[in-house]
Amino acid sequence: MSAQLPDPRNAHILVHVGGRLLPREEARVSVFDSSVQGGDAVWEGLRVYEGRIARLEAHLDRLFASAHALAFSPLPGRDAVRNAVFETLEANNMRDGAHIRLTLTRGVKVTSGMNPRLNRSGPCLIVLAEWKPPVYGDTGIRLVTASTRRNSPQCLDSKIHHNNLLNNILACIEANVAGVDSALMLDLNGFVSETNDTNVFLVKDGVVMTPHADSCLPGITRDLVIELCGEHGRTCVQRNISLTEMYCADEVFTTGTMGELTPVLEIDGRRIGDGAPGPVTRELSRVYGHWVRHNGERLPF
Repeated sequence: MSAQLPDPRNAHILVHVGGRLLPREEARVSVFDSSVQGGDAVWEGLRVYEGRIARLEAHLDRLFASAHALAFSPLPGRDAVRNAVFETLEANNMRDGAHIRLTLTRGVKVTSGMNPRLNRSGPCLIVLAEWKPPVYGDTGIRLVTASTRRNSPQCLDSKIHHNNLLNNILACIEANVAGVDSALMLDLNGFVSETNDTNVFLVKDGVVMTPHADSCLPGITRDLVIELCGEHGRTCVQRNISLTEMYCADEVFTTGTMGELTPVLEIDGRRIGDGAPGPVTRELSRVYGHWVRHNGERLPF
């Protein structure tokens, strides 16, 4: 018996795989694809709001930068990727309330193995668009600090938005075992990095703070929130942040395309602030929601 889908509309979606639009049940890559062989792929998460894609160009910049850092060749044209995104959304009649998982794998290998020299057919583009609301909602989440540390540039640079997510998945397992929503990850020096799936901010005495993007992904939603702080008279500081500072913050929230801005109500059993979404979080969530609905790239259909 097939699993019940969170949104039954997704049972009949069309998925772009390697230049073809395929029904969900036929959408697949080869067992020789690099994403299967070693998680050797890069990806982006996009969200559609009222006929617009939020920060599409910034996401494409990061996709191509990550692919370049991993020496993918030859890269598809930027217009080809954009058109694949638009065609997939149009084929599914998606203009709002949709999330896109945009993936570029190194492609198919001639035989199984790790070496990129075995890849001789070029990368494979996948555009998976689904009906999907923000993953956490706006009522707030609870976190636990993971024992798994976030990768540093000494190990695997987090600025490469790659598909090998085991570092994050191990932390996510810790959160699942603890019965909370997500895991807070520290860097190798013990400073706060990010959660297993989002960037993190705190508010103290009206000042917004977020960790340096050294051992965390420099998220696109993160960057937009920093910009919006400046535009709306809020000081935002990027610096090392300790776990104790998180416990004692007035407010904590996470950011990401999948979750937008999400209040954090508790970390490791410590209540954050008064245990409810705070005023700065609510304000920034409101201006963020307005921005993505009025400044994203318009769909051409």
